[in-house]
Amino acid sequence: MITMNQIYKSFGNNDVLMGVDFEIADAEVHALMGENGAGKSTLMKILTGVYEAKSGSVLLNGKPLQFKNTKDAEQHGVSFIQQELNIWPNLTVLENLFLGKEETKALGIIDNKSMSKRARTIFEKLNINVDLHQLAGNLSVGMQQMLEISKALMQESKVIIMDEPTAALTSSEIEVLFQQIRSLKSEGVSFVYISHRMEEIFNISDRITVMRDGRSILTKDTKQTSNAQIVKAMIGRDLDHQYPDRNYKQDEVILSVEHLNSTAHKLEHIQFELHKGEILGFSGLMGAGRSEIMRVLFGLDKGDMRVTLNDKKVQMHNPNQAIKHGLAFITENRKEEGLVLQDTILENISLPALKSFSKSGFITRVSMEQYTEQMIQRLNIKGKKNDVCLDLSGGNQQKVVLAKWIATAPHVLILDEPTRGIDVGAKREIYQLMNELTERGMSIIMISSELPEIIGMSDRVAVVHEGSIAGVLDKAMLTEEHIMTLATGGKIHETI
Repeated sequence: MITMNQIYKSFGNNDVLMGVDFEIADAEVHALMGENGAGKSTLMKILTGVYEAKSGSVLLNGKPLQFKNTKDAEQHGVSFIQQELNIWPNLTVLENLFLGKEETKALGIIDNKSMSKRARTIFEKLNINVDLHQLAGNLSVGMQQMLEISKALMQESKVIIMDEPTAALTSSEIEVLFQQIRSLKSEGVSFVYISHRMEEIFNISDRITVMRDGRSILTKDTKQTSNAQIVKAMIGRDLDHQYPDRNYKQDEVILSVEHLNSTAHKLEHIQFELHKGEILGFSGLMGAGRSEIMRVLFGLDKGDMRVTLNDKKVQMHNPNQAIKHGLAFITENRKEEGLVLQDTILENISLPALKSFSKSGFITRVSMEQYTEQMIQRLNIKGKKNDVCLDLSGGNQQKVVLAKWIATAPHVLILDEPTRGIDVGAKREIYQLMNELTERGMSIIMISSELPEIIGMSDRVAVVHEGSIAGVLDKAMLTEEHIMTLATGGKIHETI
């Protein structure tokens, strides 16, 4: 039993944790929930020695416990899979798995054969099929996440902390992960499971603790609570409807994409249309090509295509051309592609739209500050304009990315997993903002792995299967069954 009692933590004048109580029992999955910025990750970083608490106690079976750092925690059987991936892109998969823990033969020679055998054993359990000698940076975000999970499982830990472990995983990968969690739990391993996905929490956890504004609000057995109770504890009020009502009526075609092909991404004959004020969802299994289509369209990756925007043929061979023509793209990898983490909220939000904040060739800081303050308030970003983005929670970083692209006033906004790692209250805020933007005439393409989100927010859905669009479903046909049928290569006999 690990017990954390009355944990307090501050960063400067900012109180982050204010008397949090939390415990981890033997062989349990304890879900830790709360809005972004509630203090969940900070609490776990205190447990694993990343931060030192201002006050409070951490006990192991009644005796004081304090790790010097994460390596010390791992050596004592406590592993932390953090939300932001800790992958070395220029090292191989095998090198990432054993970094700092290399196995050696006589005379200190690295034993690649032994390490490879051990890695394959873990990969077989998790149903992972990748080349151990390829660069980790070439893996998809979802496969990088599976690599992080594999590293933790190889530690033979007694406590594994998982911060949003399934954010980039497919439903089949999630089920494999859950099988491993249940198997390890039967062997006495305990888990702290941080997630905003309610269905997962009720599927895998034994107990739930909810944090709000740096305090522990509720701890209950999962079977004795409900979705509504958890949401109310998280945000301090009832949330009537997760997805706001949409009143979209099909308008003129604003974007037409024809014959989009990419040899590198194995994309063939991609064709679709986007209407003014529409939210067009893109769904499909991981690796099907959803994100890759948008990367080619935005000029990030090479490919051929014919694009018509506002009734004009346009060329978009690079992101500068795409932005000039009125496209904006929020990628799924906010850490590496979405933000300059060492810069402030103000600098990040202003970066893509510096021209709109300038007068006679000079940047007007007042207008930058006014817009930034407006977006901080509108998106409920928990931070001040001069705060460094590296210090924000993952969900608040995502909001900053969204704010910076809205500043460019695009005709077409492409959102790749826009609510990944974002709590239920903040999701609602982003959904409402999407509605407001489309009501003003902006068109949105939304890629999402969450079927309820795709169905709840999309006016139509394009389903991608193995590099091609298997079909486009209108609102009347939007069901999980129809989407998964197309995503897995099946056919829907009714007219699409």
